[in-house]
Amino acid sequence: MSERARTRTWRVEDGAVHVYRLFDIAEAVDLARAEVLVAAPTSRLRLEGAQSATALDIPRPPLHLVLGPRTVTLASGPCAVEASAHVFDFGVASILYKLPIAPGTALEELLPLAEELLSGTTTALDDAARRETEELGRALAPALEGPHVWGGHETYQVIYVRSFDAPAPATELLASAPIARLLLGETSATPLSDSEQGDVLQRRFSYLEEDLAVIDWNSAFVVEPSGVQDIPDLLEFATAHLLELRFYDALLDRELNVIYDELEISGRTLAELFTRRYRRLQRRTAALLLEISEMIERLENAVKIVGDFYLARLYQGAVRRFRLPAWEETVLRKQHLLAEVNALLGSSADTNRGQLMELAVILLILGELLLAIRVH
Repeated sequence: MSERARTRTWRVEDGAVHVYRLFDIAEAVDLARAEVLVAAPTSRLRLEGAQSATALDIPRPPLHLVLGPRTVTLASGPCAVEASAHVFDFGVASILYKLPIAPGTALEELLPLAEELLSGTTTALDDAARRETEELGRALAPALEGPHVWGGHETYQVIYVRSFDAPAPATELLASAPIARLLLGETSATPLSDSEQGDVLQRRFSYLEEDLAVIDWNSAFVVEPSGVQDIPDLLEFATAHLLELRFYDALLDRELNVIYDELEISGRTLAELFTRRYRRLQRRTAALLLEISEMIERLENAVKIVGDFYLARLYQGAVRRFRLPAWEETVLRKQHLLAEVNALLGSSADTNRGQLMELAVILLILGELLLAIRVH
């Protein structure tokens, strides 16, 4: 690397910071019906790159809505942004705020913003995104299946650069630009350790000499001279996938605790012999099992990899970085546990019904004996 590249200040000529806030709003969304319900300009997302369609297939592309200009509040003050939304058929709504990067801004000057976005102190921005989502949910109500409100949400940031003030080969960017610090929101004057910097930068992808994507857990750095939005869109897909798994993981925890409490109450009384408690619990668990199976099917079909091209490798890298296989394994393990509880409830209900029938038979025989004694 040349001395010029080592000491260069990387100034953005054309770029924006993409700030995503994702919320789970329903079990599922009828996208065709949703498209005719909203007043905002709509379209269906499609990948733009020449090789994208041959690498990835999106059977049910999310609904894209243009929300228009907004003003969001950050620590540095009000900021004018362009807002849009994606609504996914598996019940996730994603709000995107594009914060423009002023031409001539050095990457180092973005570090305070990166720190704020990653530190969890963007309460005003989060609240604004949630209000956007609630308003969207009301507009789409007839298209929502099983609408609900969940306190959790998912965040992601993409620093998206179309061009710098001078040619910027990916190798030079990786060597001297503060990419790792941007992705970690690290503003300390003390340099990152080599191991930490290496860990962040190891998930890097380039197709041409002057494009670059570095993907981390909460943020990504993307240089795309063509202006194609495929990489941010795919990272949004992966983040929506993560949110849905988190939602069902929390839901399963709650439902299992409720069921255990119900079983504990039943175990202390004889009420279950004369009520339909077990049957009600069994129907509840069966409905939840069906819901989770449908969710997993939707997620597995959200993005299908049909070729081993650059974009497909990048998406797989994001899936691994977001630990989606581990989250899915956790949900499946709890689903299996719920299925075992459902089977136990069915067995207990059958046992109790059999005991009740035996008791009825005994009472009938006893009644006949008493009648016979009384007659004679």
